[in-house]
Formats: sequence, structure tokens, C-alpha cells
Amino acid sequence: MLLDDVDTAARVRGLSLRTAKAYRAWVRRYVLFHGKRHPSLLGSDDIVAFLTSLAIDERLSPATRNQARSALVFLYRAVLQLEVDGLDEVVRARAGHHLPVVMSRGEVARVLAQLSGPMWLQSSLLYGSGLRLMECLQLRVKDIDLERKQVVVRHGKGAKDRVTLLPERLQRPLATHLLEVQKQHRRDVAVGAGWVVVPFAPRRASAAARDWRWQWVFPGSRVWLHPETGRRHRHHHHETTLQRAVKRAVREAGLTKRASCHTFRHSFATHLLEAGTDIRRIQQLLGHSSLKTTMIYTHVRRHTEGVRSPFDLLDEGGDSVVP
Repeated sequence: MLLDDVDTAARVRGLSLRTAKAYRAWVRRYVLFHGKRHPSLLGSDDIVAFLTSLAIDERLSPATRNQARSALVFLYRAVLQLEVDGLDEVVRARAGHHLPVVMSRGEVARVLAQLSGPMWLQSSLLYGSGLRLMECLQLRVKDIDLERKQVVVRHGKGAKDRVTLLPERLQRPLATHLLEVQKQHRRDVAVGAGWVVVPFAPRRASAAARDWRWQWVFPGSRVWLHPETGRRHRHHHHETTLQRAVKRAVREAGLTKRASCHTFRHSFATHLLEAGTDIRRIQQLLGHSSLKTTMIYTHVRRHTEGVRSPFDLLDEGGDSVVP
């Protein structure tokens, strides 16, 4: 089946589960759009027609349309192994230039003050370590180095590993949290559960799948039954739980900005830059492939830095202009 072939090709090439899931969904929509015709019978004009419909009929964002384009390029080249004439000429949607939303240190503190428990700890890691949402939720116990004050991000965006900061102020609460997680894991093992999905040997028994070091830092509350092995597993926290908690915290903190989980990461980068951290070091901590991506934070900081509005100079002659 075509969609199964997409999954297989994604696994072979080490794509993340989220990317593989997204590509599968776009391929399905593409096939349905063209009346369930097999993609091998379609060409570049059909690809353009589909992407045009996403822009005009569905009014999807340039980023979303570019993801659909990437999925179709993957379909033809990696799955069907077909070279479609004009595929490289299918134009990428041009995104507008948008500056990231950034919170001040005071706003970060106010938002965090509205959170508690695992939601507070996860949000604190997003800000204190510059993690993406799924990078935080997919942390394993072995990825936390309390002594060296480091967090290892494995298979981040672009399938890259990196090391980032672990804030000193999070060492104790994180250690306490891990003790509670370990107690839960021991209880699971005692009743024949305690398994997690590991990135290797997913279909056969593996000692690592029950090893404490491979357990999620933020395990879910429910146990699920693996359909192939019959073992009882725990998944990590679902992203929507934290997204909703942060959205509520932003509202309760009185912020008018459209802040989200990712805003913590933007704020991490901007605040490091303001503190004088080298831009290339920030690039490494964020895991950006290109320095150009990281440079956007210099625009956030420098647009008004060191510039006084002419309005503020009006009363320098001694006459107040403020009613």
C-alpha cells in the first residue's frame, strides 16, 4: 500500500515520527484530490494544481504549503523513485518576514508563576534550555546530566543531536521529579509493565525498553498495550496538555502577546543575545543548521536599541508636551 511505503521510506531515512506522519497525511490528500489516481500517473502540473488549491481554496500558510511540497518531492523521489519532469521547478511558497514573539524576563516569570508541577518544569526547560516542545517531551532519563548541567537533545529537528544548558535552578526540582518518575517505573515493573518504545528494535523484545535510563522524563498517566508485543507501555506527555496549560497561563498572567510554548525558546535566544552570548554559540544551543536562522534574533533586539523617539526630545527645551 502506498501510505505504508511512505512510512517505510521515512523510517529508512531517519525522519522523525511527526514528519513521517505529516508526509503520509499530505500524500493521502494529494491522492484524494486527484480522484484516487495513483501518483505515478500524475505529473508536475498535477502537483502545481494541488498546491495552488491549498493556497487559493484553503488559504493555507506558506509554511504549510511548503511542507506539502516537500512531502510530494519525498513521495516521488524516495518512495516511488520516479523523476518527474519539472519537479524542481515547482516553486516554493514565499513566506512573509515575521519577527518572533519574545517575552521579557518579567513576562516569562509571570507566566511561569501561573504553572505548577510538570507543566511548570516543562515550561522552565523550554525557556531555560531553549528546547522545542517535542524535544522537551521526548527527553529520556539518560539525556539529563545533572552533574554537568547539560541536556542532550537526540534526533532534534533535522535528525541532529545537540547539547544544551541545564539551568542550575532546575537541578533540584528536576532531580526530585525524576525520583517520583523512578518510583512510578518501579511500580509498573512490579506489575509486569514499565516498557517504553525505543528507537531501535521496535518489534522485538529489548532490554533497553524497560531500562530506567530509557524511560521518559515526562511519562504519561496512562498505560497502553502494544499491539504486536502485548507489553504494557507508557507514552510521554501529549503536547496538547502543555500547549493548553501555557495558553491559559499567558492569559492569567495578563499578557497581550500571542505567546505560546515556542515563545519560551524565542525568549531564551533573545535573552542570551542581550546578555552578550556569541551568536554562533546560540546557534549551537538552538540546533540551527544555518546561522542565518539564528540571526533573526538580532533583528528582534536591534530594531529600537539605542534609538530615542523624536517625541521624547520635544520637551528637552524645558516645555512639557505631555498633557
